[in-house]
Amino acid sequence: MKIQTAARIDRLPPYILGQLKTLIYERRKAGADIIDMNMGNPSDAPPDPVVDKIREAVLDPRNSRYSASAGIYNLRRDMAIKYEKKWGVELDPATEVIATIGSKEGFSHMCLALLGAGDIAVVADPAFQIHTYAVVLAGGSTVTVPLGNDDAFLERIDQVLDTLTPQPKVVILNYPHNPTTLTVEPSFFEKVVELAERHQVMILHDFAYGETAFDGYRPPSFLQARGAKAYGVEFSTLSKPYNMAGWRIGFCCGHPEMIRALSTIKGYYDYGIFQAVQIAAIIAMREGEGHIERQNEVYGKRREVLASGLRKFGWEVELPRATMFVWAKVNPEQLAAYGGSTNAFCLAMVDKAEVALTPGAAFGPRGEGYVRMALVENEQRIRQALRQMGRVLAPAVV
Repeated sequence: MKIQTAARIDRLPPYILGQLKTLIYERRKAGADIIDMNMGNPSDAPPDPVVDKIREAVLDPRNSRYSASAGIYNLRRDMAIKYEKKWGVELDPATEVIATIGSKEGFSHMCLALLGAGDIAVVADPAFQIHTYAVVLAGGSTVTVPLGNDDAFLERIDQVLDTLTPQPKVVILNYPHNPTTLTVEPSFFEKVVELAERHQVMILHDFAYGETAFDGYRPPSFLQARGAKAYGVEFSTLSKPYNMAGWRIGFCCGHPEMIRALSTIKGYYDYGIFQAVQIAAIIAMREGEGHIERQNEVYGKRREVLASGLRKFGWEVELPRATMFVWAKVNPEQLAAYGGSTNAFCLAMVDKAEVALTPGAAFGPRGEGYVRMALVENEQRIRQALRQMGRVLAPAVV
């Protein structure tokens, strides 16, 4: 029997990251030691008190039952407390906070709650893939604008909202930005709220890297901006700051009606996060601030080693102020050997250098020519990756 998939599947492009994963798997199966800097997948340990708490919670049979899809109240309350302490934002845990199965699930289901056929979302280029394709999976369409972090970027969005018919329903933002590591100051979000008010458009802000920052920089929350809760929501996660990526726990906070809509969708789709994970997550937020600072020091040192090594290849690299990535422009002479394609370049790096990177083209046309490298390997392994890449890139490196 020939299976006919839904039309939404046909709207999704070939997933280059899937090709990379397959190649990495095949090379490892053949015995290769692939240095994997492709995914933002933390390799360091979560805080000890969090691990201790989940061990304890798992033994309580009550925690093995279905949980609340919105998250237990104490978890939502502690996220509200965290927002108050860290960003000065007051949130009602009952109506303005919902727990999600990581920020990616929350974002995707929010798109399902807000968008349908004929609806349009404004997305930057380049962008993390789910920011584009969650809209597609919800039945909507996207219009892209060149990424920025300044007035010119907001003017580009303003022009789209002014001229496009029907007017886009949602604007999707992401700072600190994945993949480019671009950052903003608090005044930027004040202008975003003005734009949202002028056009009566909803804002979805992905704040996944809001606590991974360096050199004294403190990423602002969209919800800090005066009036922000009237126009949008923000997604955060415990994956990055606490090294809890596989635990799959995140949050959506902000506009109560948008939170209610997401809660309705989640009520149909899931029975909530494993309650032992939720209990351990409370301990992470209560006791993990020192862990975040130490982890950021680790990432800060790794980014310096990596950026320094890449510059020796003739690559253009700015030292990121935030995220767990380095975004680098590949030496054009080296890229030319692979047809100018970062997709082909990154596949070759896995095959020949045994190093996995993410091609910038996977994030949109304006990402072509760049690669993203995650700071998930230790400094020794990063130096080894640079040596292996250098051998493949020579003689263009010389």
